[in-house]
Amino acid sequence: MKYDNFFVPIDDMEKAMDYYGNVLGLKLKFNFQDKGMVSYNVGDEEPAIILKDKKIFKDMKLTIWFVVDDVKEEYKKMKKNGIEFISEPFEIGTGTSAEFEDPFGNRFGITDYKK
Repeated sequence: MKYDNFFVPIDDMEKAMDYYGNVLGLKLKFNFQDKGMVSYNVGDEEPAIILKDKKIFKDMKLTIWFVVDDVKEEYKKMKKNGIEFISEPFEIGTGTSAEFEDPFGNRFGITDYKK
């Protein structure tokens, strides 16, 4: 596995975009503000910080996603190891993802790029 993206919950998209874009000076990767997500690159890294609007994503927590070869296969293995997922695998624009929480309430996800 390797890091994919870091999802950050925000309350005010305009203020967050000003902070991440102007104050921190990060480069805009994509703007899907109408869907509640805006993404910023961190240097030349592929993983990005994706701001998620809590008005749209009601149960949003700070979340780290990891890339795996096949989400559906990894999901089965991880469930056998006792990991409790908060979602079944779901389709996204680039492949499939699923999210889970560790025993301490920290949120993580797995994703593949099979599309």
